[in-house]
Amino acid sequence: MDSITQAVLGASIQGALLGRWQGRKALLYGAMLATVPDLDVVIEYGDAVANMTYHRGFSHSLFVLSGFALLLTWLARRFRPHPGYSANRLMLTLWLVLITHPLLDAFTSYGTQLFWPLMPTPTAWSSLFIIDPLYTVPLIVAVAVSLFTGLREQTWRVPAAALALSTLYIGFSLAGKFMAEQRVERELARQGIQAEQLFTTPTPFNTLLWRVIVLDGEDYHEALVGWFDTAPPQLQRLPRGTELRKQLTDSPMHERLDWFTGGVLRYDQVDERLIVTDLRLGMTGFHPFRFDFAHLQDGQWRVHEYIDRLPFERGEVEHLVLLLKRIWQPDLQIPLLAWAGELQKPLLTETRSH
Repeated sequence: MDSITQAVLGASIQGALLGRWQGRKALLYGAMLATVPDLDVVIEYGDAVANMTYHRGFSHSLFVLSGFALLLTWLARRFRPHPGYSANRLMLTLWLVLITHPLLDAFTSYGTQLFWPLMPTPTAWSSLFIIDPLYTVPLIVAVAVSLFTGLREQTWRVPAAALALSTLYIGFSLAGKFMAEQRVERELARQGIQAEQLFTTPTPFNTLLWRVIVLDGEDYHEALVGWFDTAPPQLQRLPRGTELRKQLTDSPMHERLDWFTGGVLRYDQVDERLIVTDLRLGMTGFHPFRFDFAHLQDGQWRVHEYIDRLPFERGEVEHLVLLLKRIWQPDLQIPLLAWAGELQKPLLTETRSH
């Protein structure tokens, strides 16, 4: 999730558990501690694929963060003991502030390595968009109220109530994901399509309209499914470019990207370059993670030693407005095929020389 959300989540947790003793400082301490896992973004891992796939790694590990919480508890009790609360209460607070960061990240589509150094496919429950106002706003309001009241006496209940409300919203998001997948699976069965894999994610800034990706051999399908839909989902068939995938068999960076994304990738030849797109993030045709993996030379594909990430095209405001209208107007036609065509447009900028 975005940094503001992580900060107000940490502030709310510490405010609810330690605010009656620490006052407003609890909000500051919680906000600062909750952002610690994302400090790994300052590390340069080598190239664009490495930077993407090593982010949310060791610093988001439940094992590492649990040990860190234990260390912080010992240091606090050793050098700044407080008679008002026990070491167990302090430990629980610090642990919750830290581990809720990667757990919340795991509800997005990016992929979070909760069990590092073990190497299962990164967790991506993908029921929340990376920025979701309906999740964040109650926490922001609670922090603002707590800053005003000072968290004395019974006012610690305000962040506690906001945490309960935001948690219920996560439950609603999971229900929406289940709803979308069930409707698409019924349509797949009706059409006799044997899906290799389903990946479901909310459209930007909401959990009312869902984007479902269905991997199907050399192609994939995309569908939009909303809570207010009455008709079956419309599956749009798109080329996946699996023939180009074969050119990357010996690329360790492609192998890592394939592992990190669970294989939800698309391959395109654009301007004699082989572009690999992570389909999970963003919206159809406009994806933040696209990589320049290889180029044609003398009729042969040459895989780059250093993998570049292409500039991110977010799409126009009109695209987002159209998606938001689609929530309330199920019959509204969204030109997913035309949007996906953006992935085959000529590159606007030159990537680095290889």
